Amino acid sequence: MKNWLQITLFFFFWIFQINAQAEGENQFDFGLLRQNDGISIPSETNPGFYKNLKQLNLGNQSSLSFGGSYRFQSEAFINEQFSSEVDQDDIWFLNRFQFHSHLRVADKFEFFAELNSSLIASKANLAPVDRDELSFNQLFVRYHFSPNWNVLVGRQNMRLGSGRLMDIREGPNVRLSFDMAQIQYQNDKTEITGFYAVPVIVGEGVFDNNALDFQESVGGVYWTQHWRPNSGTDIYALYKEEEAKTWDSGTADDNRLSLGLRHFGKWKKLTYNNEFVFQTGSFGDQDIRAWTVSFNIEHPVPILGEKSAIGLKTEAISGDTSDTDDSLNTFDGLYPRGAYFGRVARIGPSNLIDIHPYFDTSIGRFNFEFDYVAFWRFSRQDGVYGPPLNLQYPSINQERFIGHQIGTITAFELNKFISLELETNLIFPGSFLKESGLDDTLFHTVFTAEFKF
Repeated sequence: MKNWLQITLFFFFWIFQINAQAEGENQFDFGLLRQNDGISIPSETNPGFYKNLKQLNLGNQSSLSFGGSYRFQSEAFINEQFSSEVDQDDIWFLNRFQFHSHLRVADKFEFFAELNSSLIASKANLAPVDRDELSFNQLFVRYHFSPNWNVLVGRQNMRLGSGRLMDIREGPNVRLSFDMAQIQYQNDKTEITGFYAVPVIVGEGVFDNNALDFQESVGGVYWTQHWRPNSGTDIYALYKEEEAKTWDSGTADDNRLSLGLRHFGKWKKLTYNNEFVFQTGSFGDQDIRAWTVSFNIEHPVPILGEKSAIGLKTEAISGDTSDTDDSLNTFDGLYPRGAYFGRVARIGPSNLIDIHPYFDTSIGRFNFEFDYVAFWRFSRQDGVYGPPLNLQYPSINQERFIGHQIGTITAFELNKFISLELETNLIFPGSFLKESGLDDTLFHTVFTAEFKF
């Protein structure tokens, strides 16, 4: 732990020095996916070490850029499984380092490589998303046939739309990667992406991830259309195949088609993001009939900070109505973000009804968020699932109410390179968990420091 603390301090002071060098007319816009970074460095006689490292101009139309990030987290649970009688870790420490290079040649060819090292200490029972000592998080080539058309082959993090069904899993220590082929069309108002992808199975060691394991795959077409500057829609079809999938009703091969429609934008001062998904296919010898509908509205309010808003999220996500009929109604969230309802990550998007009001505000460099979530089972015949869609709490009683969750996030952005965040969550068990013998209040907290360069 001492060595990791020294590494953290080293990166802190290094990034602080980088910020001092980079101030001024230079523009560095770091994307969630670092291949989307925006870099603008004016010509200078003596640009300095960081600017020389950040981007090398190779002629008039080509460049080679470098960058990365270091993220430190300390995470703690009390009664992680809603029981004080279960052996539990008190606190653990996560470190994630990523370094990338991005080659662009004549606006036609791109090569992007991103190394990842995700480590963890003081946690006994590791999840697959906790440790990956060294691997390629992304490694792809992209060729632009024209300003509108491009094709990509290789390993990539992928986020579609609002990330409801396809997300990069930023909350956990290890991101979700796909080995894939993709073709894309883009103009000012339209983006259409077609792809076929195989998720990378994470190994804990050095370059031991399992690639192209066709026991699970996903493909589809995703169309985003901006009809007006403040209004757009997503229309998509995603087909996923997964062998030996386990739901509350049993284990079998799960092959399903997800047909979705999302409408998002602004109306006057109201921001909205609403989505509907229907799923069909087969689960063993059963037919799949599942669906979800979600609504998210937000309105600015003149409270506290210069940028304050209140919002409401609510959704219904189908669950199986019987384990003896010829139909499966459990919705599969495909590849949702690992922290679907906060980084506490106890409850995932299957067999669920939730009501989720929230408030957030920004004051200077500080941002504060407060939210409350109430959870119910959609169907009393189905269990409760975790964010990776694994069965967490089987259906062993007829109670519907799962619990209350109260969460806060306090974030501070020192500059565009350094950010700090503290998140806390309390989950009070409802009648379903209590009748399952899980009646202790869960407490969770995670502190995050991230440095980008």
